[in-house]
Amino acid sequence: MSLSSTEPSPGEDPAAVPTEIRAGVPLLEPPGWAVAQRALFDLLDHGWRKFARDFTGPDGRLNYTGQLTTRDGVDDFYEVFFNWPQLYLLGGADDLLDASAKHWEGVTKHLTELDMLQDEYERGYDWFHQGESLLLLYFLCMADPERWSERALRFAELYVDPVHGNYDPEARIVTRPHNGSDRDRQGLSDGEVYPWLQKEADTYGYPLEWLPEAQDGPYPLSSDPRLGAQMRERMGVGDTAVNLAVAGLVLNAWILSGEQRYRDWIVEYVGAWRERTEANDGVLPDNVGLDGEVGSQLEGRWYGGHYGWSWPHGWHSVGHAACVAALAAAVSTGEDDYLSMVGTTLDDMISRAKVMPFAEADSSLPSKWAVELAGDFDKPTLHLPFRRNDSGWFDYNPVTLPVPMALWHHSASEEDRARIEKLREADPLDWSTVRSFRAKEESGHEKAWFAFLAGDDPGYPERILAAAQAQVRHRLRRIDRYRDLKVDEADIHVWQQCNPVATEALVQLTWGGPQVLYNGSIQQARLRYHDAEARRAGLPQDVAALVSSIDPEATTVELVNLSPEKDRTIIIQAGALAEHTIASVRYTTCPDEGWIGDMYDYGHTEPVVGEAEAACDDTYLTVHLPASTRIRLALRLELRTRTPSYRSPFGASADEPNAETSEESA
Repeated sequence: MSLSSTEPSPGEDPAAVPTEIRAGVPLLEPPGWAVAQRALFDLLDHGWRKFARDFTGPDGRLNYTGQLTTRDGVDDFYEVFFNWPQLYLLGGADDLLDASAKHWEGVTKHLTELDMLQDEYERGYDWFHQGESLLLLYFLCMADPERWSERALRFAELYVDPVHGNYDPEARIVTRPHNGSDRDRQGLSDGEVYPWLQKEADTYGYPLEWLPEAQDGPYPLSSDPRLGAQMRERMGVGDTAVNLAVAGLVLNAWILSGEQRYRDWIVEYVGAWRERTEANDGVLPDNVGLDGEVGSQLEGRWYGGHYGWSWPHGWHSVGHAACVAALAAAVSTGEDDYLSMVGTTLDDMISRAKVMPFAEADSSLPSKWAVELAGDFDKPTLHLPFRRNDSGWFDYNPVTLPVPMALWHHSASEEDRARIEKLREADPLDWSTVRSFRAKEESGHEKAWFAFLAGDDPGYPERILAAAQAQVRHRLRRIDRYRDLKVDEADIHVWQQCNPVATEALVQLTWGGPQVLYNGSIQQARLRYHDAEARRAGLPQDVAALVSSIDPEATTVELVNLSPEKDRTIIIQAGALAEHTIASVRYTTCPDEGWIGDMYDYGHTEPVVGEAEAACDDTYLTVHLPASTRIRLALRLELRTRTPSYRSPFGASADEPNAETSEESA
């Protein structure tokens, strides 16, 4: 087998000729992971169609006839569909992209009728929830940038252009925790008191518990001043760390448009938070007053802001938003130093780690860990503190890996990998264990994925695909149970609990990337794929892919064409945003067909598999997969050498050379 690219014409630059490879290793016994992967695609296709039939109306909106009585709820309508266009990008059905767009349009129209949106955008709410809402839009932009560009840029302008009242360029702050398209929306609730339920108070405590109880107390939640005037004055103005997730929205606009001012805004805003982190001994503070000073609304405290370190979720909101922003700055500038504000904060938390059974921890998330720890609930495991108040660090939870994995995936640095190895070594639990659960974020299996990438768990692909199958089938039964439910406002999470689209396993195994950070990040991936014949994103029909190494020097992927009669052609893309370069590729060969044997042989011999190598120097590599063939490729990648883009290899812009690096564009 050899390169099938045509010879360059006289005078033509050889590097301009796309590299094409033809697979020749016969597929005799399909690997279990490949069969399971294609079966999962088929099951997911059944699942999303069933959900759409049973839970949505003709225009794509969810079947809901009630009202929304607080500022909360927008995210619960959008995030039901967040990974549907992601599934399309992975290789889901041709009509899934249009279906995803219809649901976005239907939900947007519905929420506008409910007075939750203005000009198609959230009127004003916190970015822990806005980031969740926007993931659907980001994936739609990635899949169909031309259709969604106008909206995406218009939404980003709400923050980049100070005229909208959301951003103060002098103080370098987002001006309030509840922000969006309605500049008149102030404070943290529409009533006199923040709508905090007793169950939430019992779980997370009060947002301003350092304040002494007011005279004539104790007060019920419906009239406690700590949830009313005090909260508006101290927490309802100025910036909060969870607003850092805005950088994901602006990064999306920069990827779509290439306009320098979006990048400049990210540099300015994220840079300000990086400076504050450095000034706070490497730990990210969570609040900035209108004067641009940390703690000025909270009597000098660097913790205690809205959705910050003290209340309600701590690291779960602060760390994820910070990572969204740090990645946005690193991607748009090419300067990985922005990741340091997340890394130093994380390292400080790790220095306070404790090994204990979860049953002895003071975690505020017992329902989450009851499922994710399963049979190991009472066994010692490594815990980190998620929250901080006047008494110190508290709310210990088992180590979670979405943020450390996102950092390492981007940087590919020994430092970021060593941090994960250190956590693994300190954790008594076996990271290769795969538990069958589906978290709200559609992630949570990063520990077992890391063990697989480290070469310690070759059975992971089949086990995670089996777990994904179990979760889809579980949710199909949920649909049967709840499809006729008249949903009340208190039950609007039922749709998320019934969403049968499970993509985490496919993202890890086919793209070699972590599941997207749920509070508003852009997808990360070592590789993506395009169907050359259908001229669309995603794996072609019958083709399975397994990325077993994400080392840039040897990003290894195996492609299998399970079809016994149809040839397939796949275009491999380096990076989620076509930001990497494939410098060269080593690939398996089988030029000798002697394994077939003679006419009267009763069996075959083992095919003799060799290896060849070719230069590429391109973002794309075309691989022809004849029926019943397989190929393993080891790609040497040069990371972040090209301007990130949603461009397609089939569009006019994809035919133009694009060797400009992010640093050069800066």
